[in-house]
Amino acid sequence: MYNTYENNFSADELKIAPWLKSYGDVKFHLDYPDISMYQALVNSAEKAPNQDAICFQGKNTNFGKLKTEIDTVAKAFSSLGIKEGDVVTICMPNIPQTVMCLYAVNSIGAIASMIHPLSATGEIEFYLKEANSKILITIDQFYNKVEEISKNITLEHVIIARVSDALSPLKSILYRFIKERKFPKIEENNTIIRWNNFYKLSKKQKKDPRITKKGKDISVILFSGGTTGTSKGIQLTNLNFNALALQTGTMCNSVVTGKTMLAAMPMFHGFGLGVCVHTMMYWGGRSYLVPQVSVKGYSNLLKTAKPNYIAGVPTLYEGITRNQEMENVDLSCLMGVFSGGDSLSIELKKKIDKFLKEHGASVKVREGYGTTECVTASCLTPYNKEKEGSIGLPYPDTYYVICKPNTTEILPFGEEGEICLRGPSVMYGYIGHEEENANTLVKHPDGYTYLHTGDVGMMDDEGFIYFKQRIKRMIITSGYNVYPSQLENIIDSLEEVRYSCCIGVPDSYKMHKIKAFVVLNPQYKPSDKTKEKILNHCRKNIAKYAMPYDIEFRDELPKTLVGKIAYRELEKEEETNLQN
Repeated sequence: MYNTYENNFSADELKIAPWLKSYGDVKFHLDYPDISMYQALVNSAEKAPNQDAICFQGKNTNFGKLKTEIDTVAKAFSSLGIKEGDVVTICMPNIPQTVMCLYAVNSIGAIASMIHPLSATGEIEFYLKEANSKILITIDQFYNKVEEISKNITLEHVIIARVSDALSPLKSILYRFIKERKFPKIEENNTIIRWNNFYKLSKKQKKDPRITKKGKDISVILFSGGTTGTSKGIQLTNLNFNALALQTGTMCNSVVTGKTMLAAMPMFHGFGLGVCVHTMMYWGGRSYLVPQVSVKGYSNLLKTAKPNYIAGVPTLYEGITRNQEMENVDLSCLMGVFSGGDSLSIELKKKIDKFLKEHGASVKVREGYGTTECVTASCLTPYNKEKEGSIGLPYPDTYYVICKPNTTEILPFGEEGEICLRGPSVMYGYIGHEEENANTLVKHPDGYTYLHTGDVGMMDDEGFIYFKQRIKRMIITSGYNVYPSQLENIIDSLEEVRYSCCIGVPDSYKMHKIKAFVVLNPQYKPSDKTKEKILNHCRKNIAKYAMPYDIEFRDELPKTLVGKIAYRELEKEEETNLQN
């Protein structure tokens, strides 16, 4: 075993945390440093400056070099007048500049708002307004979106990076010729700055702009649906991320320092940012950055990069097990395989475990559970024991209770209720949504504040947690959260539409795909032209992964007794159609 720590818990602690009996030699109570995310990376750089920190397209950057790059970017931000408390929106895939910007922003006391680069322009506008951000960083491929956004929002600075800037000289030339020459032409001005010119601005900043921040300080904004299924900015602190990194490395029960994580989960997602990147930076590991995920590309990386750790959504693993190119690939390099972002079915877990064993891996897939409100994972299948259908045991210093929904009443073992938890990774709160903060961060009779997740689950008498379903209405497609109410608001904004309902339809690859049911206003009739108008409207306002694959017109939609659209009836219809 990696750890040699022996837990000794009192009877009182075992009573409130029965899972501790199954914790093995993993330490439950940890010491969390009161530092920033940036300082955590600096600590790793000081311990091992020559250790590789990130790898991108075969090009490695060690911790010493990465710290220097981050400090240079911090000076460039400062030269633009960006200061403590400002919000910088980072809208980029997993490329080195994303890592540099995140930690540079953190080092000067500013806040990084991480958003999906494939977001529609309307969504990006919403994110910018919600976070009160006037600084945007993106890549040249998405410059057309910047032009659209600029018509409605005044941006003080837009920094445009290129993938080719992060590549080796030969690959950079090839990438520019094959890919980037097709991208929109960019005219620089006082607002629009190319990455190379932005980088040079550091020379104008003579003072060191870095400031000391503590664990309680807000470091990152991520977006999620909260308990009502409406997208909100989640304020997360330095402690939230550092605690998650320390907890994840401890829960792994294996060496992380000097090992490689295949960072395919995107950095705008808590899973990608918290586990795939910051956990590795905290422990002195290496993140192999993957900007775009495909089953074929991911499979090739498993062959060539030979990572020690991989983390992904169930759809990714399911696709890998069906990929014929993986037939003779040796996976004995794997020390940890983690699944999250969606429920892992019992049958798929068996399939993945069998696949791993057949390919030489000595580990099984370990399922995690969490929400963006606690960065990402707060529960994980332990290294030494698993139970069929369980999502595992709470992370170190994290306490779970199962409550009767909308109350603080704790239910007995084996009874289903709302999953509630407390611990060092729980968010500071939502931006500007005090009512939902009050409903989500609730003080319990024991005097502690718990995060009410909006998810239904149960705990058995050994403390193993079982996820059952979501209270809040949400569709997960390819590991991304999609909130139907937002899609419906967009569709309903058209004059042709009376009302709509979006549901998730089971899909063998994506887990779910989006279908929209639309009732038109009386003066309009269903037609291909109307359908295309709705789809075009969606394309402008909805991210690609959330786009409806089909629109079905109905004269009416089923209703509940209180007059709400009975979306579950539509889901049952589609499931029946699939079975037939």
